[in-house]
Amino acid sequence: MKSHSSTRRKSKTAPPLAPPRPGLASRFTPAQLQELFLQLLQPAAVAGWLPHRQRGFYQRLFTPLIVLWYFLFSRLQAQPRLQDVVDDAHQGGADRLCPPHQPLSQRLRSWATPSWSNARKRFPLAVFHQALPTLARQIQAWVQECRWREFRVILLDGSTVRLRPYGDIPRQFPPHGGGKSKRSYWCLMRVVVGFCLSTAVVVGSAIGALTVSEQILACQLLLQAGPQSLFLGDRNFGIYRIAQVARHAHAQLLVRLTESRARKLARSQGQRLRPGLDALVSWEPSRQDQRQPEIADDPVPGRLLVARLQRKGYRPVVLYLFTTLTDGQLYSATDLVALYGARWQVELDLRYLKTQMGLHTLTCQSAAMAQKEWLAGLMAYNLIRAAMVAAAVQEHRSIYDLSFATTKALLRDWLIRLSANPEQAARGWQNMMEGILARRHPHRTKERPSEPRAKRPFGEAVPTLYGSRQLARKQWLKKRAK
Repeated sequence: MKSHSSTRRKSKTAPPLAPPRPGLASRFTPAQLQELFLQLLQPAAVAGWLPHRQRGFYQRLFTPLIVLWYFLFSRLQAQPRLQDVVDDAHQGGADRLCPPHQPLSQRLRSWATPSWSNARKRFPLAVFHQALPTLARQIQAWVQECRWREFRVILLDGSTVRLRPYGDIPRQFPPHGGGKSKRSYWCLMRVVVGFCLSTAVVVGSAIGALTVSEQILACQLLLQAGPQSLFLGDRNFGIYRIAQVARHAHAQLLVRLTESRARKLARSQGQRLRPGLDALVSWEPSRQDQRQPEIADDPVPGRLLVARLQRKGYRPVVLYLFTTLTDGQLYSATDLVALYGARWQVELDLRYLKTQMGLHTLTCQSAAMAQKEWLAGLMAYNLIRAAMVAAAVQEHRSIYDLSFATTKALLRDWLIRLSANPEQAARGWQNMMEGILARRHPHRTKERPSEPRAKRPFGEAVPTLYGSRQLARKQWLKKRAK
């Protein structure tokens, strides 16, 4: 069996460069930063995001403010359950979000979950689309030195989320093809997420079915961006349509190109594709290039960069980059190549969303609830990143040096104390900051040993179920009758 290192040299290419780890600084003290969790849950802000004609409809036992809080509370738990929310409400966990004379714990009579389940269903999905970027802007506004030059760097990447075929989910998010003999059980929801490079918070997310490409979803994020945004993307986003939308949104772009696309772009400008190339180009769409509707498809000016990288233990890799930053004196090719090396961080951020936040599979009963749970998970993820930022600014460190799993556990415990005793929780904020800083990622000086590219199978005693459970039950009964 080949070792991990030998396989890596022959069939794998490493990330071009290690991601930069900028230190964070803030003009706020940790005591002021803890106000994030209270500023997020402002009744006036949440009420302003509700549909104007139906605001009175949502003022029930579970008010919109309480529903939003418990959506985040559930995603912070190891195993989200409806009963945990009802139990916490009876114990006074949401009383601080109610008027003093009307605490929820005294008005809530039943210990059953239908009241909370109905509140989740009637909560508008549009509120999450408003609250997520608002929370990201609050975190970024508190942090200094979170920009590369004058730009806010946003990392783009896409993934899929598995859903069970309940309710209208198969119609809105149909399952992928399972081949001729096997029909896929899982429905898939395609997502594209944008992460801030310095703070790692989610600045936006677009959702669609598998029939909608990641490029189309990424265009939705670009159209919502500001003029001081710089998007980083891999070869999947290195197409004309992305450059077209970025120019329309007055945003900047740094994406990787395929070799064939870079060769055509260089040939159109009379250039030869070679390492070290740094040439001004004008990207004109071909007949095969897709275009964004209702946007001018004029040529997009930019620069074509070619860099050959070599790291010990890896085969050489040649990067073909396109950027709309045309000033070579302000933005040198070396700086842009080093900045593109930070794109690998988006892979780790997506892994945190799926593993630590439990968003790889959502067991919802409707397509709307699946989108709510996904966006609520992103907001809960931002709360954890905010706590990491609050700890990182104390020692001018990068949040990438801190442990995400440890921060999540410490933050969950602190929020429980905040619900039970706000005064005690305020005194314990600094202890939580010290606990986050004390559990930093180890700085490894020795090379890690090679490991076989294999894994131990867990839970393989039960065969995989294909098709519907009803059909499998009939086949099992027929086999037993023989």
